[in-house]
Amino acid sequence: MTNYEHDAVVPFKDSAISKKEQVAEMFDKIAFRYDFLNRFLSVGIDRGWRKKAIRELDDIRPKSILDVATGTADMPVMMIKQLHPERITGIDISEGMLEWGKQKITALKLGNQISLETGDAEDIPFGDASFDAVTVAFGVRNFQNLEKGLSEMRRVLRPGGKLVILEFSKPARGFFLPFYRTYLRFIAPRIGKMVSGNAEAYKYLNDSVNAFPEGVIFAGIMEKCGYRQIRLQKLSLGICTVYSGSR
Repeated sequence: MTNYEHDAVVPFKDSAISKKEQVAEMFDKIAFRYDFLNRFLSVGIDRGWRKKAIRELDDIRPKSILDVATGTADMPVMMIKQLHPERITGIDISEGMLEWGKQKITALKLGNQISLETGDAEDIPFGDASFDAVTVAFGVRNFQNLEKGLSEMRRVLRPGGKLVILEFSKPARGFFLPFYRTYLRFIAPRIGKMVSGNAEAYKYLNDSVNAFPEGVIFAGIMEKCGYRQIRLQKLSLGICTVYSGSR
């Protein structure tokens, strides 16, 4: 499998542990403020991005969905409301994020429809062809091995099933690009430090977004990993992109 620049981007450059372990540690530290910072740093637009990503599944109306890197379960909660599937399973490597997600699910009384489990995107703990759809929102940048994660998600998809990925990207050249770069490089880490006490997480956000093989390059990687009918849609001047592909 090919290694990409983003595979080596880590939250804590002086740490000897793997990227996967660093990402889990980072999210454990910011879990208590994660939802608030998402809404605050995106001025609430992130919920609209998620809704548009979920609409990519309207055509197949999946009954069973796997949400990878589920975090605090924003995507499963929204998919229950939009798609009305029978069951959604969320997996994440961060126990801290899962704990907050479980509290959210309990408060919303969705425990019969959504389950959250510890799980690694590169070693998914389910059998072949287990799900009608797989989703990932702002998680593929955190994979230690991008192709391995994409291949694993395809493995657990049923034939005709669909993968939908929502991920940050960079705006095309224009008036907005300098502001975006300044915001991501300087402003977001400062706000992140003030609110969560952790600047590294939001510096990592900037570094990983800049290193990620976005757009048609990422679509090509999806094709290499066996996906077909690949589609991408840029949102909000290119700040993020929705990718979809079928098995």
